[in-house]
Amino acid sequence: MKRREFIKNTGLGAGSILTAGSITAILAACNKNNMMNGGNMNMGGQPVPVTEGNFSRLLPIPNTVTGNTALTAQATMANINGSNISVLGYQANGILGPTIRVNSGINANINFQNNLSEKSNIHWHGLKIPANMDGHPEALINPASSFNYQFPINQRAGLCWYHPHPDGATAKQAFKGLAGLFIINDAEEAALNLPSGIYEIPLVIQDKRLTASGIAYNPSMGEVMSGYMGETVIVNGEASPYTEVATRFYRLRILNGSNARIYNLALSNNADLIIIGNDGGLLKNPIAVKNIILAPGERLDVLVNFAGLNIGTDIFLESKMFDNAGSAQGKQGFKIMKFKVTQTVSDGFTLPASLSSVNAISPSSSSKTRNFIINAMQMSSGMNMTGIHRINDKIYDKSRIDENVTANATEIWVFDNSQGDEPHPMHLHGVHFQVLERSGGRAQLLASESGWKDTVLVMPREIVKIIIPFSTLTGVFVFHCHNLEHEDDGMMLQYQLA
Repeated sequence: MKRREFIKNTGLGAGSILTAGSITAILAACNKNNMMNGGNMNMGGQPVPVTEGNFSRLLPIPNTVTGNTALTAQATMANINGSNISVLGYQANGILGPTIRVNSGINANINFQNNLSEKSNIHWHGLKIPANMDGHPEALINPASSFNYQFPINQRAGLCWYHPHPDGATAKQAFKGLAGLFIINDAEEAALNLPSGIYEIPLVIQDKRLTASGIAYNPSMGEVMSGYMGETVIVNGEASPYTEVATRFYRLRILNGSNARIYNLALSNNADLIIIGNDGGLLKNPIAVKNIILAPGERLDVLVNFAGLNIGTDIFLESKMFDNAGSAQGKQGFKIMKFKVTQTVSDGFTLPASLSSVNAISPSSSSKTRNFIINAMQMSSGMNMTGIHRINDKIYDKSRIDENVTANATEIWVFDNSQGDEPHPMHLHGVHFQVLERSGGRAQLLASESGWKDTVLVMPREIVKIIIPFSTLTGVFVFHCHNLEHEDDGMMLQYQLA
């Protein structure tokens, strides 16, 4: 909610001064007008409960294209939960774009056509590419115009993704359907003979607010504070789907493509999730867990073994309850999708003991440490409700460079949410990093936080320290919270690599 809307709803004038009493009066007025709960206002960070479906619709698999392709952002229709509704998509008749699959070493050439009624662009999340191709919030393509994204793929195998990144409109465009996967393969990965073909399943997990006509996106002021969440969890564009599996290993390539919702992934039969990769590709060794937290923008590469199960067995991928993530997250457990065992087979796959060479970066190699204070909710005089969340008390300004970094430098960045009450998945454009430590809050790193990352979750009361080897990809990049409502409200700064 912008300032003029809040003033209209509360009766405040431009010169109003906020006191404890006036804030109490405002909150009471908001509650009286039903602005704090239900569809209008989650002022207090109320959770949005998930409504499970009946898991009777088949899991769709997005079509796969090469790195020489075209994407068209457009208003289109999609069948979700049995209804044809209006959405946005990168291709007709669906809310997800095609999965772009490339080999490392190739040059991508992707023509983007903007057929929306507003400006848009594409950010290639997880790709280390030149700044002028990265999808900076100001590098916008006008309606009815096009742009040719051309960039080399010079990085290891991994699961990346793409989505819009226009300043102030990222959250809406992504929530209404604009997203897709970008998979990089290389020789190191191929040598492992991991499950592939029909045994490699992409899973884009998102939550949506579905209406009879489309996907609703109308965040209240409270939902700018906590993030916009939906009551329906969809996977690959379908609500509560199922897929048939055989009694063998499968590779699940998982993206949390939600605007704000955090998932605590687990299997309903308490079987292992064997993590083999994350944002930046393969880990050094497989790590088996029973559950794992996945924040918006993060990816997981997971092996699941269905061997030994009887035909007819149903196993659910679910999200378990979790604590310490603010008042709007983790308060409910729910099922996400169903795996239905329909075939008994013999499986020759053997889990490798070692996956990849991942050398830890020594903190002593850092030439500079930068501290970023994640500021708690800001309410300024006059109730200007932009910039609710800030980094070092600053909000995004396209004309200001916040950090100047030397090419090829190695630096430590510290994200301090020790005074905050909400979770923030922090994402850096143009680089991969390693997570050094987490203090406060959970006070430990997760199994999925070894190896290389581009997004790291900083829970309330936590301080997370990362180390970044910068490259020679000079230019202006952004870093921001990947709660997209926070990002659009200004929780984003710029760094220039020179």
